[in-house]
Amino acid sequence: MAKNTPTMWFNVNTIKGAAKRYPQWTICVVLILLVSFYWGIWASNRYVSHAHVVISMPQISTAQGNFSSEDASISREMAASLLLRDYIRSADMLTYLEENTDIREHFSQHGDLFSRLWNKNAPTEKMLKYYQSIVSAEPDEYSGVMHVDVQAYSPEEAHSLASAILEQGQRHMNEMAQRVAQEQVKFLEKQSELLQEQYQQAQQASLTFQNEHNLPEPTQTLQNFGSIVGQLQSQLASLKARKASLAAFQSPRSAEMMSVNNQINATQRQIDSEQERLASQSGRPLNSVAAEFQVLQLRTQFALQAYSGVLTALQNARVAAVNQTVQVSYLQRPTLPQYSEEPTRIYNIAVFIMIALFVTLIVNMLILIVKDHKD
Repeated sequence: MAKNTPTMWFNVNTIKGAAKRYPQWTICVVLILLVSFYWGIWASNRYVSHAHVVISMPQISTAQGNFSSEDASISREMAASLLLRDYIRSADMLTYLEENTDIREHFSQHGDLFSRLWNKNAPTEKMLKYYQSIVSAEPDEYSGVMHVDVQAYSPEEAHSLASAILEQGQRHMNEMAQRVAQEQVKFLEKQSELLQEQYQQAQQASLTFQNEHNLPEPTQTLQNFGSIVGQLQSQLASLKARKASLAAFQSPRSAEMMSVNNQINATQRQIDSEQERLASQSGRPLNSVAAEFQVLQLRTQFALQAYSGVLTALQNARVAAVNQTVQVSYLQRPTLPQYSEEPTRIYNIAVFIMIALFVTLIVNMLILIVKDHKD
């Protein structure tokens, strides 16, 4: 025993001497031992629940469907994936989880000194940073699959949080996507009711105008009167031509000449009568009545076109509202972890050792350079 004491004392003294001579290496070794102890023994196990989801937005097919609409659908689904990712890691999602799960209690009552949530009533800003460190959501722009990973200190809590996050994410995406579409549908429904009322009023005004003037179709009536007058004037011209031919060889008092004169006079009176009716029907000139009726018809046609247009827009808006429905389809539902994946102890220790040695080597080289310049 006495023989071993000097050797042991020599080893201790040697270590002390080396520590004083190379403090940088001493600090490096101490840090490596401390970090290895933390990651290897002290650090608490964290369980990770994995979920793989696909964002789909079903569309109602139309006759105009083409490749561009398919490309637009893919683009919208990718945009929806990015929005879902941001919402999953947002303060709103954290608020929902605080109200519906025991997230604060779980992370404040479990875990080691460095990884746990120190203050159960931590401010929202600090809690959000902690929440974002345990939840990740990354969409793959090529496959369209979103990978969601949620960490917790027990398998059941990790699975429960992942399920709650995805369910709330789908509800939020549907509400957000349909909000604008529903507002547009409501606006178009109000416009359709207004334009329908205007069309009915314009149509009723036309019917009332026809009834007041006892004319089912003033424009057609005006055309009929014009046609009758035209036919009578043609007959009158034929009779006058016949009279002229008879006058060449018959006396004005002949029976045939008197008959032709009577026919001419009767036709002329009929023309004058029809023209009087044309100019004054039901107390007003018929042409004025027809012109006013045409204005009413134009108003009715304009109201009908506007009403038809808003009905088409309303139907398109309703189809768009259906197309805005977001469906989160599970390729892999949130898993129930069987073993802890975090922390990656050996990896963390190895990375720290490499960094510590690299930094210490640089410091040691700087110290040697300084000593060399002093000498």
